[in-house]
Amino acid sequence: MAVQETPVSRRLRSVKHIIIVCSGKGGVGKSSVSAQLALSLHASSPTARVGILDVDLTGPSIPRMLGLDGHGVHQSSDGWVPVYADARGAGEPRLSCMSVGFLLKKKGDSVVWRGPKKNAMIRQFLSDVRWGELDYLVIDTPPGTSDEHLSLLEHLAPVHSRLSAIIVTTPQAVALLDAMKCLSFTRAVTLPVLGLIENMSGYVCPCCGEISNVFSTGGGEEMARREGLRFLGSMPIDTELVTLLDAAESNEPDTASTAEVDRDESLKARSFELLQRYQKTSSAKLFTDIAAKVIQTLSSVEQTTAAISV
Repeated sequence: MAVQETPVSRRLRSVKHIIIVCSGKGGVGKSSVSAQLALSLHASSPTARVGILDVDLTGPSIPRMLGLDGHGVHQSSDGWVPVYADARGAGEPRLSCMSVGFLLKKKGDSVVWRGPKKNAMIRQFLSDVRWGELDYLVIDTPPGTSDEHLSLLEHLAPVHSRLSAIIVTTPQAVALLDAMKCLSFTRAVTLPVLGLIENMSGYVCPCCGEISNVFSTGGGEEMARREGLRFLGSMPIDTELVTLLDAAESNEPDTASTAEVDRDESLKARSFELLQRYQKTSSAKLFTDIAAKVIQTLSSVEQTTAAISV
């Protein structure tokens, strides 16, 4: 029986893989993991096309982390145009981004919405944004398992075969307990899990290189082993990365009188510089291995699916 086509499935027809990044609790660095995953997938191939969708509607942070604060969303005859983080690079842009943060008049404005409005916004992000052809669409979700997650999976039901998830946790017991709830959710909705990332796994002193286990270490790896998940890797606290992502907030122009075209060009130039600077951090080197495991797993699933269909 054929799955009925919807506006979402039509819009996402040319998206090969949709990766939902989730966590059981807040404060585990899920958004920074989402941003790094998008950047690392982008860097994995000179032709890789990546999109990142921020559905953390009440706490959108992807625009700041990618140095895109201050951008607005533009409407075209074919829908909303995503913001391109690498628009000043050679050739066509390959890293597109969409977030409710681009729709706020001021980046400090709060988003006070009930469930139905959140649902409508997520549907619009999926069905009205001109995503085009993508190898990967990374979706940054709010912590927990709430309205946004249910709405997301409801709208993505027609493309369920292309969905997968990555769970982010920190090593301490409380975070691991909540990560188990997140895993339970993925199993309840039959969402395949690519693996688990243990974030904030130790702190590397920038002066002497000594590693201190601030939140203990190894809990995520043990959980992955116990639950039969692939352990994608550990990410220590990287002060260089924190400084880089925080500094991206200053990409917004200082004066309101700046011409819109000049403002967008200035922001694009600075955001592309941020991509280059990220590649020089120790986190980028570690995340290259994580991205390689993600790509390998997706490729294996794709080959298995193709073999079954034949």
